[in-house]
Amino acid sequence: MIGRLRAAGVAVAAALAVLGAAAPPAASPILILVSLDGFRWDYLDRGETPHLKALAARGVRAEGLVPSFPTFTFPNHYTIVTGLYPEHHGIVANTMDDAGWPVRFTMAGLTSRDQLWWGGEPMWVTARKQNLRAGSVFWPGSEAAVEGIRPDYWLPFDDGMPNVDRVNHLVDLLSLPEERRPSFLTLYFSEVDHVGHDYGPDSPEMPEALRHVDASLGLLEDAVRDLRLADRTTLVVVSDHGMTTVSDDRVIFLDDYLDLSTVDVVEWGQLLQLRPTGGSVDAVYRALKDRHPSMSVYRRGEIPARFHYRASPRIQPIVALAAEGWEITSHARWRSDQERHRKRGGAHGYDPQLKSMHGLFVAAGPRIKRGVIAPEFQNIHVYDLLCGILGLTPAPNDGDPAVTRAFLN
Repeated sequence: MIGRLRAAGVAVAAALAVLGAAAPPAASPILILVSLDGFRWDYLDRGETPHLKALAARGVRAEGLVPSFPTFTFPNHYTIVTGLYPEHHGIVANTMDDAGWPVRFTMAGLTSRDQLWWGGEPMWVTARKQNLRAGSVFWPGSEAAVEGIRPDYWLPFDDGMPNVDRVNHLVDLLSLPEERRPSFLTLYFSEVDHVGHDYGPDSPEMPEALRHVDASLGLLEDAVRDLRLADRTTLVVVSDHGMTTVSDDRVIFLDDYLDLSTVDVVEWGQLLQLRPTGGSVDAVYRALKDRHPSMSVYRRGEIPARFHYRASPRIQPIVALAAEGWEITSHARWRSDQERHRKRGGAHGYDPQLKSMHGLFVAAGPRIKRGVIAPEFQNIHVYDLLCGILGLTPAPNDGDPAVTRAFLN
């Protein structure tokens, strides 16, 4: 399947030539970082994930992984691999504007591959700078040449790719000769998040999704054993956020309080970001402040300090946060959703302190202690742990290595 990787746009030879990295020493450690997008912390105890449960039993499980604000996919995936809050690495939302860049950033399309959006130093760049190879079967940011560097092997994101094919692509990388095999790899699964959005976290459809991703994890573990790499491979399984139930009864219509022709709404939903196109920021703020009991409205400089969400100019002048289970939209957008029969079972993007927003952390391997249940911790601390597992010097970041030091042998 390496041929498929190359055909999909993984410029293997060119990527290897960029840095001219030396081959890693024999029997160097291998680290696989797996994301189960939208996997809430308590899904692990629903009896549907025996492989993940067994992995936790022989390693470290946290009582929750607390996401950074906002609790969206791109900001938190990139926080996990950089150790930086979104206000510092620049991916402050799934959709965003930059005054110095004419095109709006979105998760899909070419903008997500432009290195100008991505700050900080992601784990694959740290690895390559220190002469380790890296491979990615999907991860936000892995398609961009951050600091001019991509993983040695990477794939353009394809959300339609079956889980088993994702695992097979990663196994292909593990099967490479020692001198070409990546020491750091990422693997991403989106199924649980999709089912959570469409049907809700407590829906009858969720158990099947949990079984699917757990079976994929089992396939990966089997392959690691078959390749005789188990004694040097650490698996770290995380999620970017949790999920909560939404309903058609918990909707806030922005145009009940504001003329939408006077503002540019950059992002809708659980977190609203907008800027005035006519009039002042203060006028827009006064029009929205305290108008709905389930909508908190802030000027950028007044966003609560615990969110760490003020420093980036990509954060819009007005930010509104919906209460748990609520959504901010407009009448026109709502009609469009109804006409398209949009499924609305669950959502995320809310206050990170809410337990429903907390994600998953499980790790096991030769450098990880066994049978540890750790308190919940913030996802800014994962990057330092990843570096510690591979013996790398981390780039400057917002995390504290002391938080996860007790996880290591």
